[in-house]
Amino acid sequence: MKKQAILVGVNVNRNQEDFEYNMMELENLANACEIEVRGQVTQNLPHMNRTQYVGSGKVEEIRLFVEEAEANLVIADDELSPSQIRNLESELDCEVLDRTMLILEIFSNRAKTKESKMQVEAARLKYMLPRLVGMREDLGRQGGGVGLNNRGSGETKIELDRRKIEEKISALNKELLKFSEHRRTQRKQRKKNNMPVVSLVGYTNAGKSTLMNSMLDTFQDDSDKKVFEKDMLFATLETSVRKVNIRDGMRILLTDTVGFINKLPHHLVKAFRSTLEEVIEADLLLHVIDSSNPHHEEQKKLTEEILNQLGANGIPVIYVYNKADLCGLQMPSVQDNCIQISAKRKMGLEELTNMLSARLFADMHKCEFLVPYTKGEIVSYFTENSHVLFTDYKEEGTQLIVECSGLDAEKYEQYRVSQN
Repeated sequence: MKKQAILVGVNVNRNQEDFEYNMMELENLANACEIEVRGQVTQNLPHMNRTQYVGSGKVEEIRLFVEEAEANLVIADDELSPSQIRNLESELDCEVLDRTMLILEIFSNRAKTKESKMQVEAARLKYMLPRLVGMREDLGRQGGGVGLNNRGSGETKIELDRRKIEEKISALNKELLKFSEHRRTQRKQRKKNNMPVVSLVGYTNAGKSTLMNSMLDTFQDDSDKKVFEKDMLFATLETSVRKVNIRDGMRILLTDTVGFINKLPHHLVKAFRSTLEEVIEADLLLHVIDSSNPHHEEQKKLTEEILNQLGANGIPVIYVYNKADLCGLQMPSVQDNCIQISAKRKMGLEELTNMLSARLFADMHKCEFLVPYTKGEIVSYFTENSHVLFTDYKEEGTQLIVECSGLDAEKYEQYRVSQN
């Protein structure tokens, strides 16, 4: 049955502009779940009502609004306790959801890979666990032994449900650990290849996946490697890693990650933490900001808060103000560690890669090597990971003049030709 909802929010001593934005965002979340919003009810309180979320008078107002609007659902802008949900449903005689439930539903619908599905399921179960409420018929005990003498020595149904959920969460965590260990092995291999890692981070729907695809189009010409992109909340849940050749011999690994949102459920952050480790291990962050959104500074601040919680606050950042074409900003415009671009129109990508080159390849050295023919893998390595300026074949081996990183120059020092 089609859902028609009334949105409810409590403004707890917060800035009114932020509160209005949160309510607008809640409507966007509802729309993402294909829920029709019929209206909203808000209340200013010093603190949320512990039993009903809003005051008793406001509950009656919501009940009348639900009847008038012929709605069958009420959605609260905050995470509610089991008792708050139960009390509201009893008073309003309709289903009550909170913001966390909505976000979990969106994540569940968007998850495509086995890992992301398991991450969402683990978060959903952790959310459910404290919300198991035993109804009257559930409180009869399960038979705990053979025959009738031991009846009543088993578990209550709610205890059985709780144990099953805990076992399921434990099994999911074990499976997710395997994915995490596999990614850790991949990261170690990348470090051996000495390739810088750049992570795209930012608010949901800021244009991270569009930027990755535009860079692949511009610098890789590899349409098979494109990631999924769409103008909707949480289009990307899976972390994607792509190799991008931004200059001759200057290759980076670009990672696309799940977007953030205000009041992102901590269960989801915890479940996706292993995926977000790609951010923590990055050499540089591209913080993508939707400059056309009037609340982009609040979104930027919230993203930074989540990055700090993840432990990524010490990583260098370039702030990429995307969608600058939609609000009439000059493009491309570079100032310190900020740049204004349009990822969709591929405007400003050249300037962005110049910024990446300056920060990631500042220690490039021009070196001459003479590599024995028995060490062909070294020649292949330089061809793949540096800018080869000159190649010749001498009697003693392959002569190379390359622009390479200081680490590579030091690593293959024994093959360098003296510059006397």
